[in-house]
Amino acid sequence: MIEEAKVKKIFVLDTSVIIYSHDAIMNFAEHDVAIPITVLEELDNFKKGNDIKNFEAREFIRILEKISKGQKLQHWIPINGKSRGKFKVLMSLHSEVDAEEIFDEKKPDHKILNAALQLQQENTESQVILVSKDVNLRLKAKALNLQAEDYKTGKIKNVNTLYTGKSEVDNIEPELINLLYEQKSHDIKSFLKRKKPVAHNYFILKSLRKSGLGYFNPTTNMMELVEKRAVSGIRPRNAEQTFAIHALMNPEVKLVSISGVAGTGKTLLALASALEQRRDFKQIYLARPIVPLSNKDIGFLPGDIKSKLNPYMEPLFDNLKFIQNQFSETDKEYKRLTEMVNKEKLLITPLAYIRGRSLSNIIFIVDEAQNLTPHEVKTIISRAGENTKIIFAGDIYQIDTPYLDSQSNGLSYLIDRIQGHPLYAHITLEKGERSELANLATELL
Repeated sequence: MIEEAKVKKIFVLDTSVIIYSHDAIMNFAEHDVAIPITVLEELDNFKKGNDIKNFEAREFIRILEKISKGQKLQHWIPINGKSRGKFKVLMSLHSEVDAEEIFDEKKPDHKILNAALQLQQENTESQVILVSKDVNLRLKAKALNLQAEDYKTGKIKNVNTLYTGKSEVDNIEPELINLLYEQKSHDIKSFLKRKKPVAHNYFILKSLRKSGLGYFNPTTNMMELVEKRAVSGIRPRNAEQTFAIHALMNPEVKLVSISGVAGTGKTLLALASALEQRRDFKQIYLARPIVPLSNKDIGFLPGDIKSKLNPYMEPLFDNLKFIQNQFSETDKEYKRLTEMVNKEKLLITPLAYIRGRSLSNIIFIVDEAQNLTPHEVKTIISRAGENTKIIFAGDIYQIDTPYLDSQSNGLSYLIDRIQGHPLYAHITLEKGERSELANLATELL
């Protein structure tokens, strides 16, 4: 039986894909890629600025210029690499089925749809697929009988099986747990009959009469005891928070991620642990990406730049005030925290303001990391210098940007790709500790 020849595919990329990943054009194997001229027009509007979307737009334009090398963009041009296909810019924005007429509005999305529909009419033997991070645009495409897909590079397969950083081990001999408490470490094989766990995995060890907390140290290949400890006046309230503090305070771990829903203590524990280690680092940066409200830039907000940014930074200041309030106003620790802010030993700032700075000899906490793209997470980590610790915290289910979801955001991508590395530790916090009222909302509403 003769095997059927594979149908040739032509992927049409919209602007959201380029903004998500500037090198997207390189990730479609042997298939061809088409870029509607409208996408280039939109990228022209994005090229100025310090946001990640501005960086991605500039980088994509440079890639396109390098690949084309003076050739006409409306003709098929080979993409660099033997196993890759070709690309071209779609100049025609009209088709027999007019999206602008059907949806009764002239807008860039509808021009992109028309370009893809025209390409489909001209290439009846090929499979034309619109690729977009915009769910609504994909739905519109399907309504017009145009195949549409999400951009899948950097998207994890199943968020429900995402690494949590912790495991429960039942039916442990009580004597073994006693040994762990006495010796502080013990042979990992005594606790686990299965294969060796991933580096810095945490364990809740249970017997009929006793329980203990441990973690796998990849350097010693031992199960080591994890003891509860307070940091900057903050005491852990459950096993997961105990694990998180241990990872945050572990000098062998240079990269930590903490995920969990609102109220589980992600940012508070990260900040408290960083303050506890302030003597070991030159500076503490606490940053978060700015996600404009109603998709409007911060320029729409009244006041100077500080006034514009305050609404976005206020949750970080709330955590700092909470830590400070663990001490009396006359306490040295209370005054020291105020002094750290005044002298910029502790700097709370938008993430965009960090770009371009050296990340040497600092603790760098990134809050709301689920609103970052995988590329932005990679960019932040790649800037780490000597004696730098980077902490990402966020809730992978609470995405505030339109083109990310629980499977494609930078925090999920980081957890999925780096789990098990000796420099990395992760913990998922599940139990809310903000208040009984907050827990009620999380569980029942």
